[in-house]
Amino acid sequence: MTGRAVVKGIGHYLPERIVPNAEFEATLDTTDEWIRTRSGIERRHFAAEGETTSDLASNAARAALADAGLEPDDIDAIIVATSTADLTFPSAATMVQSKIGMTRGFAFDVQAVCAGFVYALCNANALILSGQAKRVLVIGAETFSRIMDWSDRATCVLFGDGAGALVLEYQDESGTNADRGILSVDLNSDGRFKDLLYVDGGVSTQTTGQLRMQGNQVFRHAVEKLTNAAETALEKAGLENKDVDWIVPHQANIRIIQGTAKKMGLPMENVVVTVQDHGNTSAASIPLAMSVGKARGQIKQGDLIVTEAIGGGLAWGAVVLRW
Repeated sequence: MTGRAVVKGIGHYLPERIVPNAEFEATLDTTDEWIRTRSGIERRHFAAEGETTSDLASNAARAALADAGLEPDDIDAIIVATSTADLTFPSAATMVQSKIGMTRGFAFDVQAVCAGFVYALCNANALILSGQAKRVLVIGAETFSRIMDWSDRATCVLFGDGAGALVLEYQDESGTNADRGILSVDLNSDGRFKDLLYVDGGVSTQTTGQLRMQGNQVFRHAVEKLTNAAETALEKAGLENKDVDWIVPHQANIRIIQGTAKKMGLPMENVVVTVQDHGNTSAASIPLAMSVGKARGQIKQGDLIVTEAIGGGLAWGAVVLRW
């Protein structure tokens, strides 16, 4: 027998406020058509005043726990992937731990920007396989609306707020690639490209900063790096592109999503797409898409899923799992 980290439950949360593309037309030289054509985004959600990243994460966590049929103290660890934590410290994860009423275990944050949830899954998988935890609550949550330059039409129309969460649980499996659970991971980063996507502030500079991005350059790297990571992860699992039931990609831009699927030789019918409704929610986008995909009836038990993301760093990676 071989231990695997298997998805036990999933859930998500979106702030109440929905912001359609047309809302930007009053303040920016842009149109709904311009935004849709270049990104595929039609609307996004923005957190309310006073609504924090840990609030969003806690709501998603409760939904995932309910889906799993578990209580907070059934969880051994919480990992929150975020670049927009409430405070410099403590971690958003410890705030979630308190808000959901979890009185045991441990909690910490992972910061790899848009690739954060992939990195968090890898960490959760390692904790479970090493015996450090039996059940891990993995959350991606962001309030990117708080770091936008509202005068930059190339970036501020692309991002939204939200959270997604899933529960991973240890389960004995056969040790083959027919197992349920996480089958392989491929993580990468290259700091030489840090200036392509970053926030121009931080604690040591005593500024909050705003998001800056060279969109064309990020796009140029994204399709190739995401495809390579996905195919490397599949190879590690002894699987091929044709075995994939669903790609659940980071929801950054429809053209990147389409380009990656095409390069992998998979039709868009096998891709879970939510970018039109949520925009780019950074580390939250993959669990959001997974949760929506399950709710739609797309993702079913036994399906082979490849999920991949790239973000500032540059940092990127992919996970192969069977639902």
